[in-house]
Amino acid sequence: MLYGGMKEASASVSKDAEVTLKLGSTSDKREQYRLMRDAMEKRFIRITRGSIVGGVRLGVFSATFYGLQNILADKRGVHDVYNVVGAGSATTATFGLIMPGSLAWRGRNVLLGSVLGAAFCFPLGWLHLKLVEKANEKGPVLTESNNAKPSVGAAIKGLGGNTNDQ
Repeated sequence: MLYGGMKEASASVSKDAEVTLKLGSTSDKREQYRLMRDAMEKRFIRITRGSIVGGVRLGVFSATFYGLQNILADKRGVHDVYNVVGAGSATTATFGLIMPGSLAWRGRNVLLGSVLGAAFCFPLGWLHLKLVEKANEKGPVLTESNNAKPSVGAAIKGLGGNTNDQ
């Protein structure tokens, strides 16, 4: 078996079929390397373009979700699980509507996205709400009698008192 020959190239999974066919067509090593480099560049561009498009889609989806969640919280005047459920349901329904396909297929995607978005977001919203409540609980107060160092907040309050005296 020749190195870079057609038999070995077809055994390699990472090489494109186009390159595999072209590598056997020439015995010139420079031409083989150029063909391989061109194929690798095309693959890199294809992967990079796919990554960028996927990242933009995820960003638009996330921005839509959080925007709707904030709008619902503002209109309802309360931050609760139902804001997350409504935003998740509306976002997935919207993205189901803009997916390619026939009108019937899009209608199916809207219904399925709405139900799955709500079902997926309810436990996540509940967990988020519980974590926020836990974070907002007042922790144990440390005093200097416990040999603890004073907090930054106490230092700021002390500095604030000094500036008011001037």
